[in-house]
Amino acid sequence: MHSIEAGTFDVCVIGGGATGTGCALDAQLRGLKTVLVEAGDFAGATSSKSTKIIHGGVRYLEEAVKELDPAEYHVVNRALHERILMLRNGPYLTRSLEFLIPCYHWLDAGYYDVGLKLYDLIAGETSIFPSHFLSRQETLRRMPTLKHEELVGSIAYADGQFNDARYNIALVKTFSESGGEAANYLRVSNFQKSADGKLAAAEVEDQLSHRKFRVLARAFVNSTGPFADTIRDLASPGISHRMRLSKGSHILLPLEVLPSEDAMLIPKTEDGRVLFAVPWMGRLLVGTTEKEVEVGEELCVTTDEVEFILRQLNQYLEKPVTSNQIVSGFAGARPLVSRSGSGETKKLSRDDELEIEPQSGLISIMGGKWTTHRAMAEDTIDAVQKHLGLPVTPSLTRNRPLAGSSGFTPVYWMSLVRDYGITQETAQHLVARYGTVAPEVLELAKKTPDLAKPLVGGLAPIRAEIAYSVTEMALTIEDVLARRIGLEFFSWRASIEAAPLVGSILGKELGWSTKQIESATQDYVGRIGRYLKIAGLEGEPSRSL
Repeated sequence: MHSIEAGTFDVCVIGGGATGTGCALDAQLRGLKTVLVEAGDFAGATSSKSTKIIHGGVRYLEEAVKELDPAEYHVVNRALHERILMLRNGPYLTRSLEFLIPCYHWLDAGYYDVGLKLYDLIAGETSIFPSHFLSRQETLRRMPTLKHEELVGSIAYADGQFNDARYNIALVKTFSESGGEAANYLRVSNFQKSADGKLAAAEVEDQLSHRKFRVLARAFVNSTGPFADTIRDLASPGISHRMRLSKGSHILLPLEVLPSEDAMLIPKTEDGRVLFAVPWMGRLLVGTTEKEVEVGEELCVTTDEVEFILRQLNQYLEKPVTSNQIVSGFAGARPLVSRSGSGETKKLSRDDELEIEPQSGLISIMGGKWTTHRAMAEDTIDAVQKHLGLPVTPSLTRNRPLAGSSGFTPVYWMSLVRDYGITQETAQHLVARYGTVAPEVLELAKKTPDLAKPLVGGLAPIRAEIAYSVTEMALTIEDVLARRIGLEFFSWRASIEAAPLVGSILGKELGWSTKQIESATQDYVGRIGRYLKIAGLEGEPSRSL
């Protein structure tokens, strides 16, 4: 019997991505008995496929000014004020980052300088540090592989960076530690209603055992991102659909392509958007693309998208990058809310919308972005309290440190080197994912010395992380490699190499048979092989793991 089956809850939050986990934490901290159900893994879709930036949105500000669009201005304004809260609440998962916009004409330098001064102005007292002009010499010192000819300098500005998957998991852990009940791989398949037509229970199916049962609650929150219309339709069959999905693809390259502690913003791509090249976890993360897709489409980086990204990047590099340097990639679907008219997804606002369906009472929070997840959750739980006839109490999430943050300092990793005799690289890797609960991982390695060994020779992750991932509700090889440890984003080929060992250790923890371990390993390796093929990288060994 599942642990949540016997309970009756005040709130059932459907969807375990950024917004859903934010909603669940906010509700639980306000004293509402809350359950969180996710159809796949936490952060298994959109919420682990971002550009890993905590930002207001330079492009959205430009559109707000050019189009006199108040919705875009609202996105930027709210995100810039939420940005600082994300940095404070998850200090081991976040950092401030300087972005350089290379300028090859003085007119461009003036234009971006003025625009970013406005960005600073909107941020106000939450500004990280003011934007400023960098000389040609200083720009090339920071980014030596930039194209030299005609470079006049760059405009530098600040935003934040974070580990999206681990931030999401930290939200789940904080929620659970606050008394909430969370479960992944539970898909809502239907609703049951009371005599007055209001939602009374969600029918759920365990995606691994295929067992079905009911979750009883007084209020239901739909925070399923790209799948919001699916849940809306279950609650109110035939309801008009609102979601438009935009696919965003990213590639990862060796950091020596742009060896810098700073990120680069490419201000104008062929399709009129921006592109980022960001140092992330020892790699250069480059993205993103924009293409409208439908719910249910498999989201992989394609050959066309690889070519597009490299074409934009190479305009700024002295030495062009080729596809055989790509070490990994990923694609996700942005959930955009359509309002009036159609048009391209790149023209749709990134603002969020809260909907309370009058007949069923379903509360849907749609659209938005990672940076505003906390504020979206606050608005949603305000609505939940009103729906339940309760007084609206203040949100407690503005200054709520996430699990693993207590006692963290930038040099915390040194204590792990001292106490456990591990390398600096492994200590920093562990702290960047688990914060001050990293000793829990290392205690597993202490009890079973074999778990202290590297997951892949020459890389920082250790085998104890696989065993520890079970305490974080990892149930598949992908859960471990993509979201708990992050090796899949570091290197597809290293993940293929690690898969049999991950399957073996995970299988032992979860009680799998030998046949189940072999099948899970084959499935995972096959999936990564398919990603390589679709991206046009099959048989092209990258220069680096």
